[in-house]
Amino acid sequence: MAEREIDEQYLDGYAEILSSVCTTHRGLTRDERETLRSRGERAAEDGIGLRRLIRAHLTAAQSVHLALPPAAAVHLLSAVEQAVDSFAEGHERAQRLAMRQEEAARREFIDDLLYGRSDLGRLAERAERFGLLLSHAHAVAVAQGPEPYGDGYAVTRTVESALVARFGNRRILLTTKDGRLICVAPADEPEVLTYFAKQAYAATDGGQVAIGRSHPGAGGVVHSYEEALNALALATRMDLNEPVLHAADLLVYPVLTRDRQAMADLVRSVLGPLRQARGGAQPLLDTLSAYFDTGCVTAQAARRLNLSVRAMTYRLDRIHRLTGADPGDPVQRYTLQTAVVGARLLGWPGQEL
Repeated sequence: MAEREIDEQYLDGYAEILSSVCTTHRGLTRDERETLRSRGERAAEDGIGLRRLIRAHLTAAQSVHLALPPAAAVHLLSAVEQAVDSFAEGHERAQRLAMRQEEAARREFIDDLLYGRSDLGRLAERAERFGLLLSHAHAVAVAQGPEPYGDGYAVTRTVESALVARFGNRRILLTTKDGRLICVAPADEPEVLTYFAKQAYAATDGGQVAIGRSHPGAGGVVHSYEEALNALALATRMDLNEPVLHAADLLVYPVLTRDRQAMADLVRSVLGPLRQARGGAQPLLDTLSAYFDTGCVTAQAARRLNLSVRAMTYRLDRIHRLTGADPGDPVQRYTLQTAVVGARLLGWPGQEL
């Protein structure tokens, strides 16, 4: 169908409305405005652009102008303004409704994708609409900052613009969930999540990003997402300050806590005597953490704790006397370090085991 014929579908009765308004020197009635709004909505639903339709309305108004007597023609501009405004209002209303429906569908898909609540076959079909091929393996990165972020936030737009500029129309999904930024990317394009982590760290003013391992299928997205969330939670408990965490590098921690009772027994038996120290166990536990985190370099650990080397050495000796385990001995060091990791994971000594 020719463009002119398409446009005429939405201009039916428009010339008559203009002629009547100009002849009677009145404004558009409520019914006339609603008729024009309805046509604008229908045009938007049919995918006809507003700019093209306004041009068609102006062209039709020129034909009306030629048929009007001079006394009536002076009112044409006002009539066109009212008519086009009503038509555009309907067009924009339909566009907003379509956008809300699209966003609702996208949000429902994301919730189903990340929680694994939908039929996998149906989920895979919906995923293609949003640029994902769930038959492939994917990995998920999750970024969190000092405040929660939503889809319309400046931080989200900044990261999204950077990804689009760098990777174009690759099959990448960027969204938000529970105040965090989330990026889902194909497993064979690890540079996407690396770049996302860099951009998210900068945009969130020093936030933290966790990257899950890649897994195949729709269930793999859920698995990778949960790994990233667990990595962020672990970083909080363990006071891990690295800007980017890889779930693959943190697998030892779930292994250590798999038998929680055994780990609690180890912490109590190895570190329990530290409670006898003046000030309690926490200062000496912090001493051990700093010592192990710095590769057992006494001077570096002392700087981290704002202590002198002499004070640091005294604390290590005190730990040796209380626990019977020497932090400087390679064999005994392993037991102490495992107990320290367990204490941080279990929240000891703040929480009773």
